[in-house]
Amino acid sequence: MTLSFFDQFASQTFLGAPLIAVALLLPWMLFPAPYKRWMNNRLITVQSWFIARATSQLMLPLNMGAHKWAMILTALLLFLMTLNLLGLLPYTFTPTTQLSMNMALAVPLWLATVLIGMRNQPTHSLAHLLPEGTPTPLIPILIIIETISLFIRPLALGVRLTANLTAGHLLIQLISTATFVMLSTMPTIAVLTLTVLALLTILEIAVAMIQAYV
Repeated sequence: MTLSFFDQFASQTFLGAPLIAVALLLPWMLFPAPYKRWMNNRLITVQSWFIARATSQLMLPLNMGAHKWAMILTALLLFLMTLNLLGLLPYTFTPTTQLSMNMALAVPLWLATVLIGMRNQPTHSLAHLLPEGTPTPLIPILIIIETISLFIRPLALGVRLTANLTAGHLLIQLISTATFVMLSTMPTIAVLTLTVLALLTILEIAVAMIQAYV
């Protein structure tokens, strides 16, 4: 049976059960629970340091009132980062390559921020729809454009995450296939292609972490 390069993005099933559920539950099992003792082991210490650094970077551009979102934003960051990194392993499935899942994560959080902003600071929230110093004839057009850009923001972020991860996976598969084919006929070019594949893999690891942050 001939397989397509896009078959890796199809959600597989086992005994009628979708394996995407296993892929979504696996990241939460990889993080060890903190000990109840005074001293933790090295893994817990490194994990706590990484979570503290990630939380501080996430909360850096936000004011103190938004720090109540620290737990859910940090959990979402670690969840997406683990999913993206696990998807780089061979014979694995990356749920974040599915636009439906990315939109399911993006739309509720975007809607919550918009509604909370409208409730707490309605003047500042509505002021973003109209830049200061706008000429009077352009006011209706700019309001429509800014409203459209506001509503399209979760779609743009979801499509960006999906497209970047999908393109990276396709590039890795194409280059690895070319390396395997040329290994017996042109070993020198195959070694060069393997070097490119190694560099691309390092780049994809960075992209997986950056996209989770974005």
